[in-house]
Amino acid sequence: MTRVAILDRDGTIIDVVRDEETGSVTVAFHPDQIRLLKGAVEGMRALQDAGFALAIATNQPAPAKGQFSAAAVRRTHDALVTRLAEAGVRIAAVEVCMHHPDGGEGGDPALARPCECRKPRPGMLHAVVTRLGADRAASWMIGDSRGDLEAGRAAGLRTGLVFATSRCELCPLRGGPAGLLPDVHGATLADVARGILLRP
Repeated sequence: MTRVAILDRDGTIIDVVRDEETGSVTVAFHPDQIRLLKGAVEGMRALQDAGFALAIATNQPAPAKGQFSAAAVRRTHDALVTRLAEAGVRIAAVEVCMHHPDGGEGGDPALARPCECRKPRPGMLHAVVTRLGADRAASWMIGDSRGDLEAGRAAGLRTGLVFATSRCELCPLRGGPAGLLPDVHGATLADVARGILLRP
């Protein structure tokens, strides 16, 4: 059966977007805003070369909250998958949750609802495992948040945490990964991949 490494997007593969004039921090919503994090391509290539299929599972509630459109989310993901392919990284599946339980002014009301796909719920991960025919016991969820780890555990996957101390001003895990007990953690996706490949 296929082993799959399911990757969060923001903070795991690509960086957040910082506006120096306003001080605002958002996720990328345009291809021009894609900035691959240090070690991301290296880590994905290492996992791919070891026989893992690669997938992305990401919460993107902005369309529900009225911040930007579903079309912008899709355009950005298409560009990311293309850019990774150009770097020799094949993405086998992309799952996106655009729901938000409360929504927001100007948002799509059809997306403003509770769901089973928004991490920390495991719906997106179940979808990837089913689509790719993956072996849960040999597969991983890798992300940068508590929600990623909780979703991975709920889906029966092993978990990896990307925790870079240089991101602490943005990261909800300012106290570090202690207490979360991921199976592997490291400062970059490359570090996490090395740890995964050392596991039996």
